Amino acid sequence: MTDLRAEINKLHASICSGLADPTRILILYTLHDHPHNVSELSESLELPQPTVSRHLKVLRERQMVLAERDGQSVNYSLSDSRIIEAMDLLRAVLASRLQGQGELADSVIQEISA
Repeated sequence: MTDLRAEINKLHASICSGLADPTRILILYTLHDHPHNVSELSESLELPQPTVSRHLKVLRERQMVLAERDGQSVNYSLSDSRIIEAMDLLRAVLASRLQGQGELADSVIQEISA
């Protein structure tokens, strides 16, 4: 059981490290709609192609995206749509936290103004 728990923790950490860069998050959200090749992603995200390729490599290594050859091109897609659901849950947590910070800032400003 300990080995299984350790393996799950390693996989969890691997996925989280895949999400540790804002560009990779943008790539995942872009792939949510439909598959894209590197050129399309580069154009859509307004990033250099080598940068997009480097991030796709990280996402492939973590099995978060799939690569499928289509002639000369390689199309990338999400390996599992639940990745987006998980990121949306995290964004909801962050939005709540920011709202709380905003309310705190408002109360501090009101105290200073009084």
